[in-house]
Amino acid sequence: MVAEPDGPDDRKPSSDEAHSAFAPPPGVGQPQADERDHPSSEFALPGGLTGTAPGGTAPERPEPERSAFDLPGGAPSPYGGRRTTAPPTPARGVPLVTLTKDAPWQDRMRTLLRMPVGDRPVPEPVQRHDDMGPAVPRVLDLTLRIGELLLAGGEGAEDVEAAMYGVTSAYGLDHCEPTVTFTLLSISHQPSLVEDPVTASRTVRRRGTDYTRLAAVYTLIDDITTEDTGVTLEEAYRRLAEIRRNRHPYPGWALTVASGVLAGAASVLVGGDLVVFVAAALGAMLGDRLAWLCAGRGLPEFYQFVVAAMPPAAMGVALTLIGSALHWGGRPSAVITGGLFALLPGRALVAGVQDGLTGYYITASARLLEVLYFFIAIVIGVLMVLYLGVQLDAQLNPEAALHTVARPLVQILAAVTLSLTFAILLQQERSTVLLVSLNGGVAWTVYAAMHDTGGISPVASTAVAAGLVGLFGQLLSRYQFASALPYVTAALGPLMPGSATYFGLLGFAQNQLDRGLASLSTAVALALAIAIGVNLGGEVSRLFLKVPGSGRASSRRAAKRTRGF
Repeated sequence: MVAEPDGPDDRKPSSDEAHSAFAPPPGVGQPQADERDHPSSEFALPGGLTGTAPGGTAPERPEPERSAFDLPGGAPSPYGGRRTTAPPTPARGVPLVTLTKDAPWQDRMRTLLRMPVGDRPVPEPVQRHDDMGPAVPRVLDLTLRIGELLLAGGEGAEDVEAAMYGVTSAYGLDHCEPTVTFTLLSISHQPSLVEDPVTASRTVRRRGTDYTRLAAVYTLIDDITTEDTGVTLEEAYRRLAEIRRNRHPYPGWALTVASGVLAGAASVLVGGDLVVFVAAALGAMLGDRLAWLCAGRGLPEFYQFVVAAMPPAAMGVALTLIGSALHWGGRPSAVITGGLFALLPGRALVAGVQDGLTGYYITASARLLEVLYFFIAIVIGVLMVLYLGVQLDAQLNPEAALHTVARPLVQILAAVTLSLTFAILLQQERSTVLLVSLNGGVAWTVYAAMHDTGGISPVASTAVAAGLVGLFGQLLSRYQFASALPYVTAALGPLMPGSATYFGLLGFAQNQLDRGLASLSTAVALALAIAIGVNLGGEVSRLFLKVPGSGRASSRRAAKRTRGF
């Protein structure tokens, strides 16, 4: 007996060649068998009996035909197109992402970027100005122009991607994927699976440090991503053009004077006196003017750093020769150290390490390679002068690094002055200069209390002080809905490893390789401590600080640990 299928969809239809050899040809009816002429099958029931078992139980019905790929026990097959049971739920349930509109747009966009593309909620358009929908090419072009200004101003890759995603979401473009590298910005928009994606890209060829322009771009992004402020595409383009045309808030002569005061304050910070302050300031201003001259002639930044590093080193060697003749007991090494404080690329270092810690390894590698080139340029410029000083029998004393002068009030004032002049060099808004200067004074106070008073290692002290700088800077930026760079970068000036760098180079100049390598290793460790401390302070602020108006801590997804494979 062959069981009939329950429905036409339960099995494949048999082919014409699958008929039995005893079946009649097509069109011929089945002959009626006579029970007297033909014996019945031995499995057939005798006449008069019903299909009931002796115990009154109906016989088992044959099982329907099943596929050979079905799993035993009725479990759903992973190869089938239908699912008979619900998919398993994770032990902790399905994660729910809540995005409050009171949170800064940076936190909301970072949270969305860290989610898989398929799990992202559809963004609600904030700017509604046309029933036909936004012009996709114009929105993508506006997004790329905004991202270009942010990346050229020194923002991290994650912050640039968050800004680009925020602009596209505000204008109603979902399924957008921004990509940021060191010199290339691209964004792709795919409306649906059956439509072709639209991709646009832009190359960042010039970089400039202007935190006033950076703050204006952040204000524009905040207005675009806020429902209370209506910004059309035409108005956004107009404001972006005004931001590009705006002049720097400080003239060139003010920047030159600020670089000199920065170098002088740094020399006082490491033990210099009034004579050292004046010498360091003159050397730094001369180096700054020579660097501007090289830039006007079209020389790359590498040679600009080489030229800018030579006058402070020459001033320190000259002061050493004069002090030896006059039996002056000052610290000429502080002149060279102060000049190095004004040249070390701390902003690029912090941005490079931050990109690496957040998973943007290509951009981080490019930024760190740029820092390496600048550092090599500084080394070349200083070593050329130090070799000349050694040939002139200048009494450059490497043991001066071991003798520090504790002057708490003078050093705190010097740290505040250093941060203030650094903020001017970064072209910050005047409203942020005082805050970042106080942040720099707090950073140096924490470092001196831990290292000079507590006897803790300089690397650990620097990391803690940089962490507080990042924490306070992120706090100020969150409540101002602005970038954290204007509140962080200048405050890191007092923590730069100028002394360790100088004495490492002096060891090479005096053919003391072991001493030089040890000092340079300390300088590298201090630089990494600064970068990691700043990033950790920002992450701590996002973990534990409450979002304004929401009463809860902000959170974002992070990449899971790979466990070594």
